[in-house]
Amino acid sequence: MKVYYDNDVNGQLIKNKRVAVIGFGSQGHAHANNLKDAGADVIVGLPQNSKSWAKAEAAGHEVMFTSDAVKMADVVMVLVPDELAPSVYKNEIEPGLSAEKYLAFAHGFSVHFKKIVPPADVNVFLVAPKGPGHLVRHEYTLGRGVPCLLAVEQDVSGDTKEVGLSYASAVGGGKAGIIETTFKEETETDLFGEQAVLCGGVTALVQAGFETLTEAGYAPEMAYFECLHELKLIVDLMYEGGISNMRYSVSNTAEYGDLTRGRRIVTDATKAEMRKILGEIQSGQFADEWMSECDNGKVNFKKMEAEGETHQIEEVGKNLRKMMPWMQEKVLVNKQVN
Repeated sequence: MKVYYDNDVNGQLIKNKRVAVIGFGSQGHAHANNLKDAGADVIVGLPQNSKSWAKAEAAGHEVMFTSDAVKMADVVMVLVPDELAPSVYKNEIEPGLSAEKYLAFAHGFSVHFKKIVPPADVNVFLVAPKGPGHLVRHEYTLGRGVPCLLAVEQDVSGDTKEVGLSYASAVGGGKAGIIETTFKEETETDLFGEQAVLCGGVTALVQAGFETLTEAGYAPEMAYFECLHELKLIVDLMYEGGISNMRYSVSNTAEYGDLTRGRRIVTDATKAEMRKILGEIQSGQFADEWMSECDNGKVNFKKMEAEGETHQIEEVGKNLRKMMPWMQEKVLVNKQVN
């Protein structure tokens, strides 16, 4: 595994090019703001009537329609949701691409699963910060950064890797480390992590634990604290120094319960289902399923999302968080701004 830092990178390369950041959501606002602060020439490309237009202008960016931004840029970073990327690319990005421009992504989904097929005469690279956009921006403002992944899919000009490294450094990756990978590896591991552990696995585990306690007659507030609120304390310890660091910090009773009961929750059957999920990702089945869901108006997605929002744990949590106002100080996500 190759890892690069700021002193390995020519930071001037990205400053010598005009960068169009397409989208101004979580990742978009972070990339655009960090690039601008690093001294890059940035344009934000958005569709007409975008709710993000005013936010981007308030942040000091030049904002224009996506198609115009693409024509004026040397580097085009696509930061729209995966389900929108193919149509945005076909209608607003592809017509403005010319030979030896740099087409970039923060997730390899569209390119790897061939939902987007770039022209053979453009450079294609990926810079994927390993953190939500709001954290990418927050760490940058503190003079730090989050690790970034770098991959090159097409190198027409012969310097795509160097330009990608310069871009990654400008958004803060060079302070934490820029790790070389491939579009395939980034895409498939990212999807698996989201589905089996970080989002799907964790939320299902938290809800199941909450339901088990409340169904046994325990107060929902107690169930919330034990199954959701304190999860951050445990994850922070693992984030800081790994699983062993967490086990060192908790009580002997907690560690013994961890060592003897954890495998009864995550069993061989659970791992077999994880392998099945990974297979669905690798084959492209998940990608096709998700794009089909979007093409059909996200009916199932919206139904499941609504069910999650009305789960008892959400209402209990909302009330308990009012008792802890300090949790709202210096929040990473402010929907009015970013």
